Amino acid sequence: MATLDLIKIRRDLHQIPELALHETPTHAYLKTVIETFKTDFMTIREIPEVPTALLVRLAGTNPTRTIGYRADIDALPITEATGLPFASTNDGVMHACGHDMHMTVGLGVLAYFATHQPKDNLLFFFQPAEESDYGGRRVYETGAFTGDWRPDEFYGLHDHPGLPAGQIASHMGTLFAGTTEIHVTFTGRGGHAAFPHQATDAIVAGAAFVSAIQTIVSRNVDPVRGGVVTIGTFHAGTIGNVIAETAHLDGTIRAFRQTDIEMMQQRVRDIVAGIETTYGVTADLSLIQGGYLPVENDPTTTQLFIDYMANAPDVDYTDIAPAMTGEDFGYLLHQIPGTMFWLGVDDVSHSLHEAGLSPNEAAIQPGVDAITGYLTWRMAQ
Repeated sequence: MATLDLIKIRRDLHQIPELALHETPTHAYLKTVIETFKTDFMTIREIPEVPTALLVRLAGTNPTRTIGYRADIDALPITEATGLPFASTNDGVMHACGHDMHMTVGLGVLAYFATHQPKDNLLFFFQPAEESDYGGRRVYETGAFTGDWRPDEFYGLHDHPGLPAGQIASHMGTLFAGTTEIHVTFTGRGGHAAFPHQATDAIVAGAAFVSAIQTIVSRNVDPVRGGVVTIGTFHAGTIGNVIAETAHLDGTIRAFRQTDIEMMQQRVRDIVAGIETTYGVTADLSLIQGGYLPVENDPTTTQLFIDYMANAPDVDYTDIAPAMTGEDFGYLLHQIPGTMFWLGVDDVSHSLHEAGLSPNEAAIQPGVDAITGYLTWRMAQ
């Protein structure tokens, strides 16, 4: 097998970003690369129910476990503003969360073990629909992870623009928050702005809802644990002299504990019910968690991971505080023990989901080396 040109692969993938469950060219690209180093101990598996997903299994020489590694493959509806010569060729879609880096590192690790047959079985999961539509849960619920295809432990990374290129960071316990989408429409009765008593103003109801939910975190969540309730969109009305009949709002709930998320969901329901009664409107509320549970690192695998990374002479490791970032790997970690970690990509000028995000490609090889080193060490335990 020829040595992979990881920089070229990353740039190729960066140019073909696709939204959740529509990653067809990306899937085809990944499969083409993987087939170049297929061996007699490698099996590639498609998932008909989620056709852009891809599983690759390497049979171990003397397996005592199956270790899973996941890389997400979808992009975001963002118009790229990096000015890179290999910028997105898909208008309005961009790898603004660095999943092109995730895939490239995953391919690098897979390529290594395709030429260095592992002792334990390894399962690589190239997962669609992380940004939306909970791809991890979708694939899990197909029964894909059963029998020889079920990992005993699962690992995955996320790139971090605020950390030095190649640095590994993780944390014992919860690393990322769980999330819930809020979608609510208030419906009243429209009318002339001069006669408010003859109408039921949906904007007033919506504004009261926005104000009321500010108390959910401040008065219900332990301040040591924290949480977020944010409304990101508010659409209502057509012109200044007409009272709006409807108001539609979208937002998010985030917290580090699932029990807190469930409590916050219930408080939103209670507040919506109160708004209906107080303002005489009707409400259509949808709370969608899907597969976005908190990313709770398993104590056993995470201690092993930290012990190795903190002591490996060629790895730059740091502990890091939990983040309110949402990640659907949390769903898989609620089913299978494992660990998620950060890979630094050194773009302190931009954040994740920003149009100018440009990860430093110098992070790719150190990421591959750190993960292959850990997996090799783990299989010897």
